[in-house]
Amino acid sequence: MRYLAILLLAPWLLILCWVYWTYPKSLPKTPGRRIFDFVALLLAVIATGASALLGFDMVALPAAGQLGRASGAIWQQVVPALYGYGAFIVVLVLAMLLRYACWGRRS
Repeated sequence: MRYLAILLLAPWLLILCWVYWTYPKSLPKTPGRRIFDFVALLLAVIATGASALLGFDMVALPAAGQLGRASGAIWQQVVPALYGYGAFIVVLVLAMLLRYACWGRRS
């Protein structure tokens, strides 16, 4: 159950990886840029997994409530998904800014 949140987000994260890899088409596609993109995507995946595991471990299950033990346990899947998605986006945005600074349009 630890990886369920990320498993459910995986299709959307793969779409974001594809968008990052192909955007923008105006930047030169040099071997250095492709290596940079690959490393950035690898760091985003590692940050996503680490953040999701941290989020899963941080969530405290609520005491048995009126609806039983499962009441509120959904947060053990929601928080890791939010942490993982947030880490993924932060790494990709920073990589996009750095990529544009390195290979952006030159006047």
